[in-house]
Amino acid sequence: MRQIVAEVRKVAVFDIDGTIFRSSLLIELIERLIEKGHFPKNSRAAYEKEETEWLDRKGDYEAYINRVVEVFAKQIKGLPYDEVAYIAGEVIEAKKNRVYRFTRDLIEELKSKGYYLLAISHSPRFIADGFGYEMGFDKVYGSFYASGPNDQFTGEIEDKEIIFNKNAVLQRAIRKENLTLEGSVGVGDTESDIPMLEMVERPIAFNPNAKLYKHAKIRQWEVVVERKDVIYRC
Repeated sequence: MRQIVAEVRKVAVFDIDGTIFRSSLLIELIERLIEKGHFPKNSRAAYEKEETEWLDRKGDYEAYINRVVEVFAKQIKGLPYDEVAYIAGEVIEAKKNRVYRFTRDLIEELKSKGYYLLAISHSPRFIADGFGYEMGFDKVYGSFYASGPNDQFTGEIEDKEIIFNKNAVLQRAIRKENLTLEGSVGVGDTESDIPMLEMVERPIAFNPNAKLYKHAKIRQWEVVVERKDVIYRC
C-alpha cells in the first residue's frame, strides 16, 4: 500500500495587535468588561501610568501592555469562562473590520497562494481565536487563561514561557502542521516579534516601534508604515 505523504506548506506568521488589528484585542476586551460591569471602573487606573508614559513617548509599549496583562489576570479571577467568552465575541463582532489595509491585503494574497496562515498573539486565546477565524487564519496561538473545576478563571496563564516566546511557538507549529520556512513570511510591530521574524525568509516590520525599527534597519528587513490611507516603505 502506498503511503500518503502530507503536503508541506509554506508558512506566513503574523502578530495580531497593532499588526493586523488597529488596537489591542485585550484592551478592547477590558473596556467592554468594564462597560458591562464585570471589571471595576477603576481597573484602568492600574495601567494608566504606563499608558500615559507610552503616549507621551516616555515609556515603551511592551511595559504598557505587560501591565495591562497583569491587570486583566487579576480582575478575571473568579469570572465564569462562558460570560467572558460571550463578551469577547461581542468585541470581535463590533471591531473585526478595524484592521490595517496592508496586512489585510497581504493575508488575502498569501492565502490565495496556498500559504498556511498562522497568528501568534499575547491576547487571550478565546478572543484571538475568534478574530483569527474572521481573518481566515489556519491556526491561532494566544495566551491560555486557566479555569478551575467550576469553569471560573483562576487568573493564571498556562504555558506562559511558550506563548511569550514567539519563535518557540513558530517552531512548534512547523513540527505539528508539516510546514516549511522556505518562502516563509513574517509580520510584526514590536521587539517581542524579533525572534519570530529572525526565523522567516521575508521578515516585515510593520508600523514598528523604535526598538524593532532599529533592529530591522540593521538587518535590512522590509519596513512598512501605514498612516491613515497611505502605505509607504522606509
